[in-house]
Formats: sequence, C-alpha cells, structure tokens
Amino acid sequence: MKVTILGSGTGWPRLERGAPGYLVQVAGQNILLDMGPGTVYRLLKCGISLPDIDGIVLSHFHPDHVTDLIPFFFASHYALGYKREKPFWLLSGEGFKDFYSGLKKAFGHWVEPPEGLLEQIEVSVQYPSALLLPPLEIRTSPVVHNPESIAVRLEYQEKSVVYSGDTDFCPSIIDLAQEADLLILECAAPEGAKIPGHLTPSLAGQIAGQARVKRLILTHFYPPCDQADLLTPAKAFFSGEIVLAQDFMTLEV
Repeated sequence: MKVTILGSGTGWPRLERGAPGYLVQVAGQNILLDMGPGTVYRLLKCGISLPDIDGIVLSHFHPDHVTDLIPFFFASHYALGYKREKPFWLLSGEGFKDFYSGLKKAFGHWVEPPEGLLEQIEVSVQYPSALLLPPLEIRTSPVVHNPESIAVRLEYQEKSVVYSGDTDFCPSIIDLAQEADLLILECAAPEGAKIPGHLTPSLAGQIAGQARVKRLILTHFYPPCDQADLLTPAKAFFSGEIVLAQDFMTLEV
C-alpha cells in the first residue's frame, strides 16, 4: 500500500498546504480519501488521471473535504480527452444522498456521472460498519465532528491504513485504529489552542498510543501549527514514529 498526501491543510487557503485529500494505491486500485478544493489538480500532478480513480471515501461534507467532487463529476461528461467508462464507488456516512441531491439542485445533471458508473454506499453514523470492496476490506466508525462524520480503515493482505477525517478525541477512533500500520490523524491546532471537534498533538498522541499503531501521521494543519512544536506533546503519549504531513509526501505501508 502506498499513501500520498495530496493536501495537508484545511479550509484556510494556503500555497504550501492544500485542502484535505489523500491517495491510497493498493493492488492496482486508486482510492481517494476526501476531495477538498485542488485535489483533482494535485492528482494530475502525481500522474493520476480522473479515470484512474476506483473509489472515493468522504469523511464528512464540509467544503474543505468535498468541493472537488463537483469538477470530478462534471468532467465525467466529456469525451474530448477524457471519457469515464469504468465504474467507481463512493463511500460516506449516512446523509450523502441528501447532500448529493442539493448538489444536483444547484448544478443539474452536470454533476451526475453517466448512468451506471457511480455506486453510492452509505454506512452507519451510529455504529461501526464493515464491508468488502475487493481487493479491500473496509471498516468504518462514527467520530465526533459532524453528524455524518466517519473514520475509515482500509485493509489489504494484513496491512492497514486508518484515516480519521476530522474528529475530536473519542473511543471509536481508538477502537478502529487498533494496531494499524499507519494512522492518519487530523491535528488542526497546536497545544493550548484546542478547537471543538478537532485534535491537538497530545490528544493525537493519546489516540495513537492507546491504539498501539505502528506509525502516526499528523495532518490537517491550520497556520498556527507551522510555528508550533507538534512533536513533543504527541511523543509524550506515543513512542512510535510520528510524521508531520507535507503535500506530495508519499509513504509505503
């Protein structure tokens, strides 16, 4: 499994950090975790074309996590240099159908991929879920942020990647991340500047430590994070490897 950080930032526009987006490549499949503004452009910079995407996971429906769905769907209508023929799936928490209905009211059929290409999968926002989307085994769990918020665990041949999306400290993310090879955790604010619904470095370290993960990536940084010491508070609770995400960073699992 290979993970590429497409955007390590937030909804605050910055040149050095794009909005949330992560590419997981496994067994010939390309899976997107969130699609904030600029994700499509960053995919192209990585040499991945839109028809190459096999699946999309949306952690929740805030603009900084979903905005590039619009150009992604819009592009599926054009045959001049791009013609989408391969089906793809989109996994989210309950509520996507209503959210998508709103997009279609705003943009009409232009955000509807050709019939038969899009498989919509909604999972519970009350309880953990598990499903098979070959070659992956996928588990999800509700987390504390928005009503539709979920975290996701991707497993393939005994390797696992867990992505929190946006979340506050909660037991469900600890349970989902147990002994994961790679845990991608949001860390929106530095120590002493806690934001409701988000993590600080010490809280992220506690989650990683209690879950006994092998490696931790901190990401989703608001600008104050870049002037702060994020590692020391996290290391107080987690003794494993901690990586501070940078755009276009790649990690092998």
